[in-house]
Amino acid sequence: MMRSPVFSDIDVDGMAQRYPAAFIRPVGQRLIKYFSAGVFAAFTLYCLAALGFFDFEMIGKGLSKLYGVLAFMLPPAARGRFFDFAHAILETLGMAFIGTLLAALLALSMGFLGAKNVLNHPLLHFPLRRLYDFMRGVDALIWALVWINVVGLGPFAGILAIGCSVSGELAKLFSEAIENVDAKPIEGVRAAGANALQVIRYAIVPQVLPVMLSTTLYYFESNTRSATILGIVGAGGIGLALADRIRVMAWDQASLIIIMILVTVYLIDIFSNRIRHYFI
Repeated sequence: MMRSPVFSDIDVDGMAQRYPAAFIRPVGQRLIKYFSAGVFAAFTLYCLAALGFFDFEMIGKGLSKLYGVLAFMLPPAARGRFFDFAHAILETLGMAFIGTLLAALLALSMGFLGAKNVLNHPLLHFPLRRLYDFMRGVDALIWALVWINVVGLGPFAGILAIGCSVSGELAKLFSEAIENVDAKPIEGVRAAGANALQVIRYAIVPQVLPVMLSTTLYYFESNTRSATILGIVGAGGIGLALADRIRVMAWDQASLIIIMILVTVYLIDIFSNRIRHYFI
């Protein structure tokens, strides 16, 4: 077994004198490093100053108001309209579930069409990818405002908003996962005489299904929180109830709603992890 050589301090000093470039970074690289760090620090300080982070008087007043709001929120309302809030939570869950399911079904087909190893045609691939950018580039809140004006207030507008926004994000992730699959199973299935659909079914889907499932479950959890925000603009669900309680300053009921949302998201996370581990 060969041992790595051991150098003394004298040997290191000698090599540093003979090969200075190997021990000292060139001046140009050091100047670029210090300049980049200075620009980053200056930009950070500018943003903090422009956004009021150094207005300590405002921050002090805000903290005192926050203390007052928290005092009104505790303890949460233990009675009252708990069952109404529970119904609104279920409505929000239904909105997130149907919206995520709709987005996943749309993204499944769009993901295969957007993958270069499935559809390698520039005239089709480029507009499809730009369509994904458009759908995910518009936030779900904007989609909700659009669909509310089209179909009216209620959970249906929230479902369409989640479906439009999340389908673009899932399509991009699905297409990238499909493009990164191992090519050897595809070659083996083709060598056995399979057609294009059979190649997708037996060579690509088994490789990307765990990734697709894991991503979809994560987005279901995320869409549950998004559906709460969509309810504030009129898409129904628990978000509408929360906005009403904040508007009338019923902070004890608002804190109960927030706790119910947190518990719901926690339960969804546990449920999603079990499903993910089962399939993976």
